[in-house]
Amino acid sequence: MNINGSKDNPNLVYIFADQLRYQSCGYAGDNKAHTPNIDKLAEESVNLCNAISGHPVCAPYRASLFTGKYTTSTGMVINEIRMNTNHHCLAQVLQENGYDTAYIGKWHLWANELGNHYDPKNSYTPPGHDRLGFDGYWAAYNFHHENYNMYYHTNSEEKIMIEGYEPDAQTDMAIDILREKSQERDPFALFLSIGTPHDPWVPENVPKEYWEIFKDVEFNLPVNYKPENDPHADAWARLSGMERGSLTEWMKVYYAMTANLDWNIGRIMRAIEDFGLKDNTIFVFTSDHGEMFGAQGRRAKNIFYEEAIRVPFLIRWPNKIKKATVSDVCLNTCDIMPSLLSLMELPTPAGVEGMDVSRCILGENVEEPEFAFLQGTGATAAWEDGHEWRALRNKKYTYAVYRYDGEELLFNNLEDPYQLNNLASDPSYENILVKFRILLKDKMTSINDNFEASTWYRDNWVKDRIIIKTATLN
Repeated sequence: MNINGSKDNPNLVYIFADQLRYQSCGYAGDNKAHTPNIDKLAEESVNLCNAISGHPVCAPYRASLFTGKYTTSTGMVINEIRMNTNHHCLAQVLQENGYDTAYIGKWHLWANELGNHYDPKNSYTPPGHDRLGFDGYWAAYNFHHENYNMYYHTNSEEKIMIEGYEPDAQTDMAIDILREKSQERDPFALFLSIGTPHDPWVPENVPKEYWEIFKDVEFNLPVNYKPENDPHADAWARLSGMERGSLTEWMKVYYAMTANLDWNIGRIMRAIEDFGLKDNTIFVFTSDHGEMFGAQGRRAKNIFYEEAIRVPFLIRWPNKIKKATVSDVCLNTCDIMPSLLSLMELPTPAGVEGMDVSRCILGENVEEPEFAFLQGTGATAAWEDGHEWRALRNKKYTYAVYRYDGEELLFNNLEDPYQLNNLASDPSYENILVKFRILLKDKMTSINDNFEASTWYRDNWVKDRIIIKTATLN
């Protein structure tokens, strides 16, 4: 531990929602959203408006966040597998430099048994290397999506039950940590992973007062809604007829959950200020991925379309980061670790694949990523081939290709924000298409991504969870 750790080092409070898309925030232009606290935070922060989820699925996102690496390097290629621990992770670096690290909420990097997530052998992550450096306060569970009367674990398999609405209780715990840490000398890092606004979107899964706000609000199907399922979609992304009929009712609950999330963000913002922590705390609010709601013939996430990948990313650090500004840097999930460490003047471990964009966050005119590289490595939570894709997204275009049939897609996101017009077959875009093919190939080669089928990872996922990189596909 760095004996020089002190309150001169900035604290870090990192809050991430589950399935909140950028497009559904008030500050991003959604006039149906009830997000006054998040909007206020945007006024005090840099808004990274091109932040994306490099692999828009819960577990792959978290693995990339904590390692600064792409999915094919973390091995966390689907949900419901156990995280490889042979990485030098974000919280470990923080601890090595005098930080107390705390984690509250959904972890989703431990269980490896689909459908049995309430069993403590899957819901409880024991202390040690599987917590990836979060060795301080721990109040977490692997995953569940029911929000009332649920549970978390500390340092035993015993389930600690929560009375009432889980996000409110998690926020209470976070505020208690902030109060405690405000009295201590050492800097701290608090990560709060809130499970909303993830489905199930039923009125019983959100507090009544928030449901009341939206129950009579009229929601419409997306502009790019398609009545047929995307043929590349896995079971989690396909919609039944009954589900299609429920989409606009789901949206009401989604927005109600987001309004409650906003209330809790406001509570944490006030606590940081009341406890005298604001000036020396880097505060981040973001999300792990978005939600399609029938756009492009899909629900859920795990796809390269804007609704799934584009996430809010607000970062505040008074007197250090200029407030009420917008940065259009293409921030990818794996860029977050090196960028935060750089802002905190801490070392970035060897092997990190993301790019440090801290100087862009600080408003400097410097080199920045040419694009964000995205990966889809299989079905959401099953070893099932046929859904794999790779994509690049820069400030203007999204280029994507499927492994199964080689279909290519190219969208001009500035002229076609709903991605209705696939330009890949337009002869006038051939030069752009060729450029993206070369860029994608070079990027994949640079990180040893051979575009394997999903089951390749299953077959090469050994007992100690180290990926054996032996296969090369043409």
